[in-house]
Amino acid sequence: MSILLFTLFVFVGSFGAGFLGSLTGLGGGIVVIPLLTSLFGVDIRYAIGASLVSVIATSSGAASAYVKEGFSNIRIGMFLEIATTIGALVGAFLALRLSTPIIALIFGFVLIHSAYVSSRPRDKSAGPVKADRLASLLKMNGTYPSRGGIVPYNVNSVPTGFGLMFIAGTISGLLGIGSGAVKVLAMDQAMRLPFKVSTATSNFMIGVTAAASAGIYLRQGYIDPGLTMPVMLGVLLGSSIGARHLFNAETKKLRIIFGLVIFVLAVEMIYTGLKGLF
Repeated sequence: MSILLFTLFVFVGSFGAGFLGSLTGLGGGIVVIPLLTSLFGVDIRYAIGASLVSVIATSSGAASAYVKEGFSNIRIGMFLEIATTIGALVGAFLALRLSTPIIALIFGFVLIHSAYVSSRPRDKSAGPVKADRLASLLKMNGTYPSRGGIVPYNVNSVPTGFGLMFIAGTISGLLGIGSGAVKVLAMDQAMRLPFKVSTATSNFMIGVTAAASAGIYLRQGYIDPGLTMPVMLGVLLGSSIGARHLFNAETKKLRIIFGLVIFVLAVEMIYTGLKGLF
């Protein structure tokens, strides 16, 4: 395969990854790593380096559109980013000392459970979410646009969400992904944010988390400009287009897509872990 053809295929695949990552809040890196390693035979370390840059591109492309449309909750994103950034640094530190196959196996099984939980609609029998005292103090409650007009929402369980964000950041540092899956689950299930707000705020946050880890890979020489450029451009374009479709997207379908993508990622992670052990 020629360099030009390889670059074109990588760009097209990255475009699809960015589009999907933008709609689900996962970040394009979750799809880019299996794409580069399985289909194109790229070394996993260089794939992770390109993935981290693409995650930053996804966040830049989608976040600006989501902020403009009113989906992202900037106060929540900035507050929770403290936990994810610290976690990313801790994860990068642990990555030098823990077995990657073991981490991949644990992460894979956790994601299978996450796929099951996220694909189920939230129980509405408990009624509307009550305003949390800490969320009200930090002015985290907000609104988001819908077809029926502006919809207000309250935020709950801020400490729980903060703790889960630390875990998300640690996973990002360990595995080289934006860990948008854990971020969305934390905001959707624990903090009781509307799903579209969760995905938009996740896209706003994952760039900073990935940047904390990308510096380490850059220092080690695992970010190749020839590979990273088509990945970054493809993901950036895909995420920008995906952000425009979020307004008209149905939450039920987004949950199903989210769950399926997480399940596929889980299988990939478990396979990688078993392959590394045996």
